[in-house]
Amino acid sequence: MSDNAAATEPAVLVERDVTDDSIAIVTLNRPGKYNALTVELKEALLPAVTEVAGDESVRAVVLTGAGRAFCVGQDLGEHAAALERDAVGAFDTVREHYNPLVLALSGMAKPVIAAVNGPCVGAGLGLALAADLRIAAEGLKFATAFTGIGLTADTGLSASLAHAVGVARATELLLCGDTFSADDARNWGLVRDVVPAAEVLSTTLELARRLAAGPTKAYAEVKAAVQFGAVHDLPEVLEHEADAQVRLAGTKDHHGAVADFLAKRTPTFEGR
Repeated sequence: MSDNAAATEPAVLVERDVTDDSIAIVTLNRPGKYNALTVELKEALLPAVTEVAGDESVRAVVLTGAGRAFCVGQDLGEHAAALERDAVGAFDTVREHYNPLVLALSGMAKPVIAAVNGPCVGAGLGLALAADLRIAAEGLKFATAFTGIGLTADTGLSASLAHAVGVARATELLLCGDTFSADDARNWGLVRDVVPAAEVLSTTLELARRLAAGPTKAYAEVKAAVQFGAVHDLPEVLEHEADAQVRLAGTKDHHGAVADFLAKRTPTFEGR
């Protein structure tokens, strides 16, 4: 894509799956720059994520990148210019953009799946780990990359990476900044599956369709419970679980699924 063509393209695309319109596909759209994160892209991504989060007709969300990459993190050209203007102010983007994005993705009351179609680095890795599940392309490379430019982690990676792979490996990945493969990520439990690059989106959509047909409110409680359980003591976790079950007790999905089970029918869910 030429620079002129890229300038006319929206920085983020939001579309519906042609097979199941309850699935929203959010695409980072700077393919010529490997979807590096500029202020323009970040300021387009947050309202896009907020919009699909608040849309009750959306029951699952896919996050992906256009072209050959998922996201290579912060656009360093833009960052260098910001450093020249105001070294401290250059990092306002962490609180203004990255933090709200991670909270919006991880806190969304519906499943979010990252279709990691190519290189996934730095803040791009943070966004991928803010999703609930990940499908990765064969042969792609992941990296934390922060210490390579004299920085520490952002986009929640100091927590999400440690929770995903353990403190020791997360510390190694963040300190050394070494790249790791899609197969490594699968072996460590970071990604659900590794497939040919041409099949990443279709495989992700297949999983999204399965989840979109499920008990959305229960999924939201599962997400909240896992996040709560990662940082609280067992007595608090048990109380949180008990409260969640009470919240789900009156849902149509729960009552219908129990009736279907007793009648030996396959349950169907409406997300309410």
